[in-house]
Amino acid sequence: MKFSEMGLSAPLLRAVAAQGYAHPTPIQARAIPVVLAGQDVLACAQTGTGKTAAFALPLLHRLSHSEERLPRRRPIRALVLSPTRELAVQIDASFRCYGQATGLRSTVVFGGVGQQPQVRQLSRGVDVLVATPGRLLDLMNQGFVDLRSVTAFVLDEADRMLDMGFLPDVRRVLSHLPAQRQTLLFSATMPSAISQLAASMLSDPVRIRIAPVKATAELIEQSVIFVSATSKSRIVADLLAPHAVRRALVFTRTKRGADRLARQLNQAGIRADAMHGNKSQSARQRSLDSFKSSRTRVLVATDIAARGIDVEGISHVVNYDLPNVPETYLHRIGRTGRAGAAGLAVSICNHEDRKHLKAIERLIHRPLQVIAEHGSKV
Repeated sequence: MKFSEMGLSAPLLRAVAAQGYAHPTPIQARAIPVVLAGQDVLACAQTGTGKTAAFALPLLHRLSHSEERLPRRRPIRALVLSPTRELAVQIDASFRCYGQATGLRSTVVFGGVGQQPQVRQLSRGVDVLVATPGRLLDLMNQGFVDLRSVTAFVLDEADRMLDMGFLPDVRRVLSHLPAQRQTLLFSATMPSAISQLAASMLSDPVRIRIAPVKATAELIEQSVIFVSATSKSRIVADLLAPHAVRRALVFTRTKRGADRLARQLNQAGIRADAMHGNKSQSARQRSLDSFKSSRTRVLVATDIAARGIDVEGISHVVNYDLPNVPETYLHRIGRTGRAGAAGLAVSICNHEDRKHLKAIERLIHRPLQVIAEHGSKV
């Protein structure tokens, strides 16, 4: 199947073609016809499968072809709720990219920055609002956001919402939405709390489950280096020096550790930047943009980046500090090996991290390969 055979409008097809896409991914092929038909969707699909276009394209089509008589000041007709600022910005960018020739407007609101520029955008009227839960509720409470005209609601990365404690906020937002609406829920996993939420907010949904291209263990070459605590930064610098490391994401446990390691890598001649919650939103966005454009080859991040960043072409993930929660390991290494490409994940393990390594190996049902010579795999 091609995008041109899916019933999307000509402006959307031109925007898709301009991005170099001719054939939809599995989630797009399954979801776009269902969303175009106005049905609710419950989709289990991981980040990196193309799910943003799976809801953005058909929603833009439906909004641009709506026959409803709209007031002069544009009301919000589609709301997308995202768990993180980074993902919200990426979703809004997709709506803007695909909808640039439709005449539709979108904007994004999130916390961590001043609200006035966001309020000004809202005051001009927008068709699509992408938001994180906390800032959305703040703006609603102040009277800057009115959701009474919403006809389509998307809850993206619902399981991440659960992990971050946002489900009460999600339910508060739901209570302000019209009962008659189209609702789309996307989640990488389907724990019981998300299944219960889906049952309460969806009406006779079409269920879509997209299996990963390959299992994580098959797709990503995973290994571990045993080190002393004092040699960790030197070994990471040695790992990241070769040109074969095209784009690397390095995880640290603390914000201070991320800043320190980024400085040490730059001193070793490796362009690196740090990204964590203490940095302003504008600084985090600059770091992400620089990483995406390859001006910076290495991004050192705390776990805020584990599921909020979707960047193509990450060749390596390095766990400078092993995570305390073994499931976080899978979220981290899932930043590489996207869309069927190979990836490398290397974990640095000192004596204190041994217990975390054992928990990870129990989770993935096999031991990580031990690298005797730390430069042999990269």
